[in-house]
Amino acid sequence: MAQPQAFQPLRIAVLTVSDTRDAATDTSGARLVERLEAAGHMLHDKRICADDIYELRAIVSRWIADEAPDVVITTGGTGLTGRDVTPQALSILFDREIDGFGEMFRMLSYKDIGTSTLQSRAIAGVAKATFIFCLPGSSGAVADAWDNLIAAQLDRRTKPCNLVELLPRLTER
Repeated sequence: MAQPQAFQPLRIAVLTVSDTRDAATDTSGARLVERLEAAGHMLHDKRICADDIYELRAIVSRWIADEAPDVVITTGGTGLTGRDVTPQALSILFDREIDGFGEMFRMLSYKDIGTSTLQSRAIAGVAKATFIFCLPGSSGAVADAWDNLIAAQLDRRTKPCNLVELLPRLTER
């Protein structure tokens, strides 16, 4: 009989992408930190950066190269305006895209915001053994994504499978 798996805390970096938010007004980033710590994970780093494709890419690239964070979660910059650059900034870094994440996120969002969910370009992927989730900037979207998708997949006890058990195999050749 298989032994139950113990919870494995992960190191998670949080990046808020916004031209207007600061530490006092970053409700989405704060909500992510609150939830990941309540779940038993560790905050590796938290930053806020402007909607600048190169600054965003540089910060996340450093986290990927550092190998300390297991997960990077961004909030903001996934819409359709000219300043929303998160998907194109980060998808180029992915070794693999997690296609189902954006689809599932939009499906879950539909019940709350209807067809407006098609404006979200939420994506996820893997880069150098680091899971990356790119979420919209609203605190409601962050809560929905964490509570309904990310938290369970970052918990080794989730069956039949979870992302945590894949971590040691992400660099296989």
